[in-house]
Amino acid sequence: MTPAIDLLNQHSIDYKIHQYKHTPGVESYGDEAARELGVDPQQLFKTLITEAKLSSGSILVVGIVPVSLSLNLKSLAKAVGAKNAVMADKKKAQLSSGYILGGVSPLAQKRPFKTVIDISANKFSSIFVSAGKRGLDVELAPDDLAKLTNASFADIATAQANSFSLS
Repeated sequence: MTPAIDLLNQHSIDYKIHQYKHTPGVESYGDEAARELGVDPQQLFKTLITEAKLSSGSILVVGIVPVSLSLNLKSLAKAVGAKNAVMADKKKAQLSSGYILGGVSPLAQKRPFKTVIDISANKFSSIFVSAGKRGLDVELAPDDLAKLTNASFADIATAQANSFSLS
């Protein structure tokens, strides 16, 4: 069990657990998960933690995008009313979320953050996100994920160069 799975159980959310053997040294976590689970990379989403600059200061923001695409930082900033956004420092991302990279779940993070899910999630009845550790994903409805993370949906994914990808 992970905090993410505990949260799903507490709220009686329908979900399925999918497990695979993570290969140590592999850094393209999303690509590995899609391949090992046999899931369309557009349906498997990665959780990225960013730092957005508001007029009142900086805040951490979670962006959830398909592993087949990249996070468009300008679009994410716009979605949360920020001037701009940058990827959060890896240590800061791990400490603030309570998860290790490659296993960062959008669910049950140490603190609640503004969260934005790419609008493409709504094309599917269910999507896959990390369940809180490498090699463990959870499949759930996009609306359930949004409800549990208090997220909004916006067009934040791109295949273009002004974006960030840490699959």
